[in-house]
Amino acid sequence: MAYFPEITSPIQFEGKGSRNPLAFKYYEANRKIGSKTMAEHLRFAVCYWHTFRGVGSDPFGIGTMDRSWAAAPDPLQRAKDTMDAAFEFFTKLGVDLWCFHDTDISPEGNDLTEYAKNLDEIVAYAEEKQREHNVKLLWGTANLFSNPRYQAGASTNPDPHVFATAATQVKHALEATHRLGGAGYVFWGGREGYDTLWNTKMQQEREQFAALLHMAVAHKKKIGFDGPFYIEPKPKEPTKHQYDSDVAACLNFLREFDLMEHLKLNIETNHATLAGHSMQHELRSAREAGALGSIDANTGDELIGWDTDQFPTNLYLTTQIMLEVLAMGGFTTGGLNFDAKVRRQSHESVDLFYAHIGGMDAFARGLEIAHTIVEDGRLDRFVEERYSGWNGDLGQKILARTATLDECEAFALANGEPTRKSGRQEFLENLINEFM
Repeated sequence: MAYFPEITSPIQFEGKGSRNPLAFKYYEANRKIGSKTMAEHLRFAVCYWHTFRGVGSDPFGIGTMDRSWAAAPDPLQRAKDTMDAAFEFFTKLGVDLWCFHDTDISPEGNDLTEYAKNLDEIVAYAEEKQREHNVKLLWGTANLFSNPRYQAGASTNPDPHVFATAATQVKHALEATHRLGGAGYVFWGGREGYDTLWNTKMQQEREQFAALLHMAVAHKKKIGFDGPFYIEPKPKEPTKHQYDSDVAACLNFLREFDLMEHLKLNIETNHATLAGHSMQHELRSAREAGALGSIDANTGDELIGWDTDQFPTNLYLTTQIMLEVLAMGGFTTGGLNFDAKVRRQSHESVDLFYAHIGGMDAFARGLEIAHTIVEDGRLDRFVEERYSGWNGDLGQKILARTATLDECEAFALANGEPTRKSGRQEFLENLINEFM
């Protein structure tokens, strides 16, 4: 059965002059930008949860989406139909990477035994689909936030029984990811935080979270999974405060609990917005700590104070993201996962294609612009010149932490009042506009 009959062949590149809404205007998978193809630079992945399981519900209404693959009354058959639709979509879109939560792809069942049995059957089905369609798994993860048992968190729950249940899900989701050849595995603490400190042992909950991560590291070694672990920052929603609130908080957490060598970060634009940061800031913070691993490619609405998970179409945003990706030498195991959902009124299945095509074109154009900015060199030269004073003897001693306060005083007295230099923000904004 074809779930997307209106798409009769894979989406093609037709160039920016095309008026075909089901064609790429900028994304040309095999076109080289520098030493890599666009496909190698961007490593696009489709998320399973929003794209195939999302129904368009919101706090004020039930779902609106037409999803023919979700019709079968039997949960396992419905899961297989959904997977058939997913791999048809991947093939017709021309994306060869995907991401999932365990309970996205498999019925949760009535208990952990049924959960594990269902997951095992569906993973076997996914293995066949991956071989058939030449598609690979970017990363997997466990849904530790939807079930009512996780109302007070999963690894950070006050009840060790809930912790053990969450750990069981992580074990099976990690094994499923390994079995499917996943390039990495993500930890997203959807409810790992608190609503009020009146009933919370905050430090113990953080220690519990770290304990689960260390258990996962040990199990990863046991089963021979060699992909990286990622932790995904998010500041709030649904909890008032989440322990992995932004990149800085995550880095602090990983350093405090001796986990830096085991985890990198999977960073999302919408989460950066909720944290009060720009995506550029969050990516730079992670990159300069050597911890930028993968990216959830979406955006939020700054006028709405919650996680809207919209498809990215802003070229300034995609350019900023790709500048950071290029600066770290490109992705290795990570990629650009479209953790994004079509709007509630975009209820037809073809809207999924329009959304992904737009996001892929926006990132392709962002890659082109970012590469041109780097090759041009004026931006980098300006920044280097602005900090050139640090190349002198005193600057080098300060950075090496060998200078003393007495030496700083002697230098300041000998050289008089510093000469102010303009930051040239408007000049640089104009410079970037040249490339847009």
